[in-house]
Amino acid sequence: MAKVCILGGGSWGIGLSVVLHKNGHEVTVWSAVPAEIQMLQEKHEHKMLPGVKLPEDMIFTTDDKSAIEGKDLLVMAVASSYTRSTAHRISPLVAKGQRIVSVSKGIEEHTLMTQAQIIEDEIPQAQVAVLSGPTHAEEVSRGIPTTIVAGSKSKSCAEYVQNLFMNEVFRVYTSPDVLGIELGGALKNVVALAAGIADGLGYGDNTKAALITRGITEIARLGTAMGGNFETFCGLTGIGDLIVTCASMHSRNRRAGILIGQGKSYEEAMKEVQMVVEGVYSAKAAMELSKKYDVQLPIIEQVNEVLFDGKPADQAVKELMLRDKKLEVSHLPWPEE
Repeated sequence: MAKVCILGGGSWGIGLSVVLHKNGHEVTVWSAVPAEIQMLQEKHEHKMLPGVKLPEDMIFTTDDKSAIEGKDLLVMAVASSYTRSTAHRISPLVAKGQRIVSVSKGIEEHTLMTQAQIIEDEIPQAQVAVLSGPTHAEEVSRGIPTTIVAGSKSKSCAEYVQNLFMNEVFRVYTSPDVLGIELGGALKNVVALAAGIADGLGYGDNTKAALITRGITEIARLGTAMGGNFETFCGLTGIGDLIVTCASMHSRNRRAGILIGQGKSYEEAMKEVQMVVEGVYSAKAAMELSKKYDVQLPIIEQVNEVLFDGKPADQAVKELMLRDKKLEVSHLPWPEE
């Protein structure tokens, strides 16, 4: 049995707490929001996961010291925009070599750092891993079969995370490609906004398939330029995560995109979804990375213009369709005629 602390009382952290408790581990859930902890203590249920009852012996706390000290694993499950402030807050309490696994997805706008890079920056004494894949909390918390990837620069750390989480309905693979895993997880949220916008405009399956296929091309193009492995973008944390986020109504990014396609601003959409829409925060960072690495991201560029420049969504689609003629696969040679 391991002692694990989930940092963050959102639905994803709670979904993972259910997995860990089922596996026989001692689970503590920490949040900086007293009202969130009070809700969990009183109801043993998260408002976004109705019907999922949390075990009576699960601990809920706002106390930093009791949450961090003596734990075998810390699970960083706060929204990506709060990763740095949370990591900075807990850093003095984290022991040398203590393991932290990031389960949030996003790129920090002003530094262009991934979540693991932020944690390493703020807590250099920790061993850092990531856990990512096509995984909605609504399904994980109910024991619906799910697959995910544990990534770390350390093989032993990745395998430790794999062993803690894996069971008959939660299959965990390992990978050393932390950067590729994180870029796939962050950038797919931006493409999912585009898929939702298309749905909000009333477009169909053809459009969705095009956005998913060309979207993963953009993600892989930037990811490999930054040093990620191409195979990662063909796997669970690339195309797998993109498919589920673009297609499912569990996806907050797709739901927000639908509202934007129907004419709402991104602020109005986020308010209605009532959850952090990570793609909005990663969209600007993705464009900065595209400039830094001289990589074209036409879908992500149009999403930025719709979100932040007031471009009508139907105009953005028209511009994507009328771009210069291209080869689909640029390195394939034509046979001689």
